[in-house]
Amino acid sequence: MLNIGIIGGSGYTGGELMRLSLFHPEMNIELVTSRRLNGKKIHTVHKHLNQLIDLEFENLKPLQVIDRCDVVFVAVPHGTSMNIVPDLLANKKKSVKIIDLSADYRLNSKVFEEVYGRIHKDKRSVVYGIPELYKVAKEQFIANPGCYPTGAILAAAPLADADLIQLAVFDSKSGISGAGASESKVSHYPNLAENINAYKLTTHRHFAEISQELTKLSNINLNLSFTPHVIPSIRGILTTAHIFTNEDANLTMGDIKELYENFYKNKPFVRILDTIPNLSSVRGSNFCDIGFEIDEKNNRIVVVSAIDNLVKGASGQAIQNMNLMCGFDESLGLLHAGLLP
Repeated sequence: MLNIGIIGGSGYTGGELMRLSLFHPEMNIELVTSRRLNGKKIHTVHKHLNQLIDLEFENLKPLQVIDRCDVVFVAVPHGTSMNIVPDLLANKKKSVKIIDLSADYRLNSKVFEEVYGRIHKDKRSVVYGIPELYKVAKEQFIANPGCYPTGAILAAAPLADADLIQLAVFDSKSGISGAGASESKVSHYPNLAENINAYKLTTHRHFAEISQELTKLSNINLNLSFTPHVIPSIRGILTTAHIFTNEDANLTMGDIKELYENFYKNKPFVRILDTIPNLSSVRGSNFCDIGFEIDEKNNRIVVVSAIDNLVKGASGQAIQNMNLMCGFDESLGLLHAGLLP
């Protein structure tokens, strides 16, 4: 049994980590930190955990966390993790597995500084923890991907790997939980109900992750674009990727399905469908559903992916990474069906 710690457990991501951990056969929640909520019972904040967890939030220093834990999830705001992780890794007496759910280690330091507008204080190279693409089993520390990038990258990765992308346009629609637990003008009910809001049409910071990872897969320069939207839904991200190929590609539906099925062979959380994915089939689960159609006249493949932004887009993928890092089956504790309806 692993003793786990969650640094920054007051938000949706922390709550989802706890929800999933409580039913994982090898995870014991040892501690959850929050400076603001120090001493407050966790279930009074995360009310869905009432009678399931009796811990209080604690205000602890990194060394205190390390002494009590085998695995630490860092779920703090962007720009904060880089001040915590070096202290967690500096302890030579005990090697603890660390999964960072912020953006601090997803990008190289130069790109991070350009995108997030702040100095990067810890320039170490870290594996990008999307387990369908990278081996994380031997890593002590990984960077958990962002929610939008997870859906977009998984939608396009097989085509990028096959050097078939000339142009890819990603249109993503997310439930409001992706904005976090804090109230905002965007999440105010009258502004969102019966509405769809496009935002940061060409400048969303998650685009850097999408570009970085798909470029790594391809041997050619990729022309990519990404526009996000918020929809009146609590959970889920539906990404529609318009992927234009070379005129001489001559791909059939059979070709594309075979390409995707081979690429994601033995990847338990990617499901290739014969239909178009929807959010209700993945909500609450760690699955990424992918479907597609071909527009032969325009050399266009329309790929649609669906994920739960709080599970496969954050906490579920973090536990999937932890399973691999700790030598467990990657699906352990995560094979839950979507919440349909």
